[in-house]
Amino acid sequence: MHYVISCIDKAGHAHVRAENRPAHVDYLKANIGHIVMAGPTLSEDGEGMTGSLLIMEYATLAEVQAFADGDPYKAAGLFESVTIKPWKKVLPA
Repeated sequence: MHYVISCIDKAGHAHVRAENRPAHVDYLKANIGHIVMAGPTLSEDGEGMTGSLLIMEYATLAEVQAFADGDPYKAAGLFESVTIKPWKKVLPA
């Protein structure tokens, strides 16, 4: 099943994102088999990162929750909020 993980960064925490980005990217690479797509959300000018959006494939919500809980960004306290929702791809077929 697919799940969307939507993360919003805490205001004023760009330095936390920058400092922990290498560990976060390594974590994603270690879990690449579960990633459908992933990337940062951006500020309106397209210059700053404001959060993360990931579409993951896992068998259960518990598995995707464990993945989200293991993210180095979460351990560093970057996120104001994290939501996980089941997702169904419709288009393109």
